[in-house]
Amino acid sequence: MSQDKRNRQRENRQRKLEAERKAARAKALRRRIIQVVVLFVIVIVALGVNTLLRGGNDETTTDTTVAPADDTTPTTQAPDATSTTVESASVPASYDDYRTLPVACGGTLPDPAAPMTFAAPEDQGIGPDDQVVATIVTSCGDIVLDLDPASAPETVNSFVFLARQGYYDGTAFHRIAEGFMLQGGDQTATGTGDPGYSLPDELNAAVSPYPKGTLAMANSGAPGTSGSQFFIMFDDYPLSPSYSVFGATVDSDETMAAIESVPKALRGSEMSVPMQGLFIERIEIEISPGS
Repeated sequence: MSQDKRNRQRENRQRKLEAERKAARAKALRRRIIQVVVLFVIVIVALGVNTLLRGGNDETTTDTTVAPADDTTPTTQAPDATSTTVESASVPASYDDYRTLPVACGGTLPDPAAPMTFAAPEDQGIGPDDQVVATIVTSCGDIVLDLDPASAPETVNSFVFLARQGYYDGTAFHRIAEGFMLQGGDQTATGTGDPGYSLPDELNAAVSPYPKGTLAMANSGAPGTSGSQFFIMFDDYPLSPSYSVFGATVDSDETMAAIESVPKALRGSEMSVPMQGLFIERIEIEISPGS
């Protein structure tokens, strides 16, 4: 074979090899373009689905409300409360309704409250100098309360009596007014329940405004109508000195903040109906004799 022919064959092989390499590079480029386009489409679709699942936005509603005059409910101007909008038909109206809701803070549903009624609280033998600590166990954490038997002996005695009887076990908090107060202690979860008796008022005119963490008895607005329902202040608030103050929270800010953030719906004009079940699992009582 002549040298010229061998050179032409070599050049042909080189051109063929170069063409194959060029085709391979073009194919690889097309493959990368397709991958980028597919990834882009997947991201866009995922974002669209996520937006649909969230309802298209994260808007909340803000409402300045006046608390309703339930039989045993503090009646006052409540601060702005921010929560999600909820259809009125789904708002719980009874204790059984609260037990159908998801449990707050990812907890588990406790045993139902055992209906109880009493003619009067039994004497718990608590002295004015005794240290009385009540721990309310909830799915959002413990609320630790330092009770004040010196200022409110009959109220503290009644609260300890009901707690020891298991009256509060399994009951639902029926009112969470953000920036204002948390209310519970009603076996009916309607704001109208009582233990079968009423307590005399033990008022302290100096407690105004009510400081954050204050524990007091709810009433119907009339003297001598406290029973089992109590409330705890989320923040300082200028309530009238018409409620028996009998203690305060201790090292419970984290739990109270978690409770305050529970989703809510409107009750009348107040954004305060819990849309998750916040239950009192039990109340533990510790009493240390005073000096």
